[in-house]
Amino acid sequence: MSLYDLLIAPFADYAFMQRALVGNIALSASAASIGVFLVIRRMSLMGDAMAHAILPGAAAGYLIAGFSLFAMTLGGLLAGLLVAISSGLVARATPLREDASLASFYLISLSIGVLIVSLEGSNVDLLHLLFGSVLAINQDALVLMASVASVTLVVLALVLRPLVAECLDPGFLHHAGGSGRFVHFAFLCLVVLNFVAGFHALGTLMAVGMMVLAPSAARFWSESLGAQIALSVLFAVTSSIIGLVISWHAAVPSGPAITLTLGIIYAISVLGGPFGGILTGLIRRPHLQS
Repeated sequence: MSLYDLLIAPFADYAFMQRALVGNIALSASAASIGVFLVIRRMSLMGDAMAHAILPGAAAGYLIAGFSLFAMTLGGLLAGLLVAISSGLVARATPLREDASLASFYLISLSIGVLIVSLEGSNVDLLHLLFGSVLAINQDALVLMASVASVTLVVLALVLRPLVAECLDPGFLHHAGGSGRFVHFAFLCLVVLNFVAGFHALGTLMAVGMMVLAPSAARFWSESLGAQIALSVLFAVTSSIIGLVISWHAAVPSGPAITLTLGIIYAISVLGGPFGGILTGLIRRPHLQS
C-alpha cells in the first residue's frame, strides 16, 4: 500500500471523510483552545461534567424531532447552560463549593438523560448520543461546528486578558472592576457551546477528550500560554487525522480512535515532555544534585 492510499486516498475519494476531517479541524481549533483555560483553572473535570450535562437536552430534542440538528443543539445548549448557571448560583448562595455543586447537578442531569433515552429510545440511540458518529457529519453539522469555532475564537480574542487574569486570580477582576462574573459566565457559555458542537461528531463522552487531553499534553511542552494553545490545537488536529485514517483502514469507530490517539500523545508528553515530564525529571535530577 502506497503512502497515498494510506493517508490521502480516504480524504480525496470520499466526501463523508472530507466532512469528518473539516469538522474535527474546526472542533480542534475551538475546543482545544478552550481546554487550555480549563487546565489552567484546574477545572478539567468540569469539562466531563458539562459534557454529561447536555445529555438530557439532546435526548429530549432527539425524542421530539429525531436526529434534528436544531432540536438536539437547542436542547443540549439549554440543558448545559441550566446546569452551569444553577451550579454557580448554588455555590454562591450556600457553603457548597462550585465543584461539588456542579458534580451534583451533572449527576442529576446525566441520570435524567439516560432515563429519557431508556424509556423512549433504544440502546443504539443512547450509544449515538454518548459516542457520536464522526463519519456521519452532514453539511448542517459542519456549518454548526465551523460557526461555533468562529464564535469561540472571536470571543476568546476579545476576553483573553481578563480571562487570563480571572484564571490566575479570580478575586482580582471582582475588586478591580467587577467584570469577573461576566468573564466567568462567558467562559462557561463557550464550554457549553463547544460540547454541543462536539457531541454531534464525537458524542458527549468522546468530546471531553478533545477539550482535556490535548491541552493537558501541551502543558508538558511549554509554559507559555500562546504556545500551549497552539500545541493543543496541533495535537487535536493531528489526532483527528490519524484517528480518522485508523478508523477507515481498521474499520473501528472514529470517535474512540481519535480519543485514543490523543491519549497516546498525552502519555508521550507525560513521559518525555520537557516541562514536568517523568523522564525529563529523572535526567535533570542528578545534575541538580551534583
